[in-house]
Amino acid sequence: MGGAAGPQLAAAVSNAGGLGTLPLWWHGTDIVRQQVRETRQLTTRPFAVNLNMEYPQAERLEVCLDEGVPVISFFWQDPSSLVSRAKEAGAIVMHTVGNAADARRAVDCGVDIVVAQGWEAGGHVRGTVASMPLIPSVVDVVGNVPVIAAGGIADGRGMAAALALGASGVWIGTRFLASKEVAIHPEYQERLLAASENDTVHLENLFDGGWPDAPHRVLRNSTVTNWEKAGRPPPGQRPGEGDVIAHAASEGDIVHYLSYTPEPDAVGDIEALALWAGQGVAMVRKVQPVADIIREINAEAEAIFQRLAK
Repeated sequence: MGGAAGPQLAAAVSNAGGLGTLPLWWHGTDIVRQQVRETRQLTTRPFAVNLNMEYPQAERLEVCLDEGVPVISFFWQDPSSLVSRAKEAGAIVMHTVGNAADARRAVDCGVDIVVAQGWEAGGHVRGTVASMPLIPSVVDVVGNVPVIAAGGIADGRGMAAALALGASGVWIGTRFLASKEVAIHPEYQERLLAASENDTVHLENLFDGGWPDAPHRVLRNSTVTNWEKAGRPPPGQRPGEGDVIAHAASEGDIVHYLSYTPEPDAVGDIEALALWAGQGVAMVRKVQPVADIIREINAEAEAIFQRLAK
């Protein structure tokens, strides 16, 4: 969820009984420490920090461990170089995978929890397999290691389905983009609420930011449409490439195709920015406090299992 998930959202999720997660993989170590401490001021419950292994993360990991972060979540590339260090410090280690082979490798290097991310997920997507076939495939190869299901899950029905497939829990992103605690631009949120299951598109590397070969899923917008009309040209030849289309105090000038989550202080052509969203967006229809979202998802899943048990 990029910049959308700050201390307020992460703490709200943890306070409501989930595991809030801070994506801090691109921040300087001072900001990593600051955001961890801000989160600690807002919750006494466990939370996680997500680190993208496409980039060097040893220094950020040390800050997290020094601050006593209880759960470290790794993403993208092989995390084996840092898993043992995190576990030595007493952290629980999670790693996100897109196929069963990567899940097995993650377990072999000592990961405590595997996140199976289906192709339906919003934002950056690790694999090409949908959640329904991926979850049981991962469950079958990891033995007793818990599996968290991600991708396209936005309500209690998705949670119940994931648990029925052998998952121990669910990782939800898009639904929380419609929370009161999230830090996104109002226009981005409005477009999420109006979107259908057909309104997202999976792209190989359109909204980039120096992160090569990073497929992602976003809401279809004018940037996507104009790029497709131009014949899907590669980076360096895309329509309007390098043009400044927005500005934010926290980011400065925002150029076309930048991998940037539209934050509340952004001004400019918000519609043309990267509007991350998963295929579960059709189930996101109202803005709610995080606690109400989690309560609703849990209650719906429990009702389904009660009905099926009759």
